[in-house]
Amino acid sequence: MRYVFQAFIDQLIESTDVDDLRLGMAETAAALDLCCFAYLALPSRPDAQPLLISTYPSSWTSHYVQQQYHRFDPVIIQSLRRDKAFEWGLGLGPEVHSEHARQVFEEAARFGIRCGFTVPIHESGVAVATVTFAASERAASFGRSLRRHARILPFMATVFHAHAQRKLRACDQIDGVSLSRREIQCLNWAAQGKSSWEIGRIMGISHYTVAFHLDNARTKLGVRSTIQAVARFVAAGRKT
Repeated sequence: MRYVFQAFIDQLIESTDVDDLRLGMAETAAALDLCCFAYLALPSRPDAQPLLISTYPSSWTSHYVQQQYHRFDPVIIQSLRRDKAFEWGLGLGPEVHSEHARQVFEEAARFGIRCGFTVPIHESGVAVATVTFAASERAASFGRSLRRHARILPFMATVFHAHAQRKLRACDQIDGVSLSRREIQCLNWAAQGKSSWEIGRIMGISHYTVAFHLDNARTKLGVRSTIQAVARFVAAGRKT
């Protein structure tokens, strides 16, 4: 366990963007027999979007952020009210009191997110983020992993939050959605009318790699075309 945690810390220290942070937590969660995770930093303004770093399906996370489901998510609501880690799922709560909350749970279940262990992160008595380790079902192995690592998971969540906040203050964001440096660079050149082939030549990478970064940017921004992604990029005042 000591080596797993040391590797986790080393990866966070060496991380430079969202993808690095995601990989560091994902590999550590896998080493602890926890299949997926989600870090949600709550927005500071009502009209802003939360920051979500996770290994959940991207189609679900994009939809979640766009629909501002954090406002109705029973797990997030419970995290606002308590600062201790808690389990959730069938038979464990939290209680669902509204149609919106029921919709969040039902849609999440379709993507294999049915139970989990959530660590609320509070600063000065106010909830600012959550880290959740989730699974498609409450299998015996998932429960054993939670019990075995119940003490270390809150500490891991706090450390991850601290590194994410420090690293992402300088990270590129569009409407609250964090993009990697490569994704921003590709969007920037695309905004200047460059083709994938031209961008690849400029950046010293293949046009297939450019397409990969642009596809990731589209998915994160919740749009279908590069033109739409570029429009969001320019509207956010990011064009150089």
